[in-house]
Amino acid sequence: MKVLVIIPARGGSKGVPKKNIKMLGDKPLIAHAIDCAKASKKTTRFIVSTDSEEIAEVSKQFGSEVIFRPSDLATDTSNVVTAVEHVYQEVNEDFEIIVLLQPTSPLRTAEDLDNIIAIFENDTNTDGVISVVPMDDMHPARMYNLGSNNALVPFLTEGETARRQDLKPVYYRNGCFYAVKTTAFFKEKSFMVANKRAYVMNAEWLANIDTPRDFKIAEILYQDWKDENFNH
Repeated sequence: MKVLVIIPARGGSKGVPKKNIKMLGDKPLIAHAIDCAKASKKTTRFIVSTDSEEIAEVSKQFGSEVIFRPSDLATDTSNVVTAVEHVYQEVNEDFEIIVLLQPTSPLRTAEDLDNIIAIFENDTNTDGVISVVPMDDMHPARMYNLGSNNALVPFLTEGETARRQDLKPVYYRNGCFYAVKTTAFFKEKSFMVANKRAYVMNAEWLANIDTPRDFKIAEILYQDWKDENFNH
């Protein structure tokens, strides 16, 4: 299968300024996504989509191809789908699978990526694979809507008083991988296609970086994650 990996990285990050080139451990945040794609055995081509000269320069240093995104596709309200459509038009080459690697979810491996591609190879009926982690502490049974006068209205009708270990597992998109068949992506204009499957990852390494607090958590997790995955 021909697999195109796209790494979206616009320059105007509000929550963490220059987030994509901020150092996480021993390299810039975006380099973690590039290295994942580079080490994959099943990736055909990988490209950083950016509107930033600075991000482009760093990406090239770490071995990635770069396609510049028009500024109107790199605003705070821009949908990543339009950025992916732009890259696909620019490459002018056919691929069977498109994978989105968001730099903001850096704790993932090339082995994970290859496992996800293998799901498509082994099941031709699957249109999409999304990485998720099981959630127990942050379970919907522990969540509420607020009624009048701040009344607590359980989000779920059952399970409010259940022990954590008795709750049916729920899964949370961890942001690491969005993989989709090209035909389904262009038909549905989304990575969240109707016919999708889960790729379950370890919740210990959940790190989705949008705020300075998130970055601090990722920095703490990174060394242990690296030791577990690469220093055996």
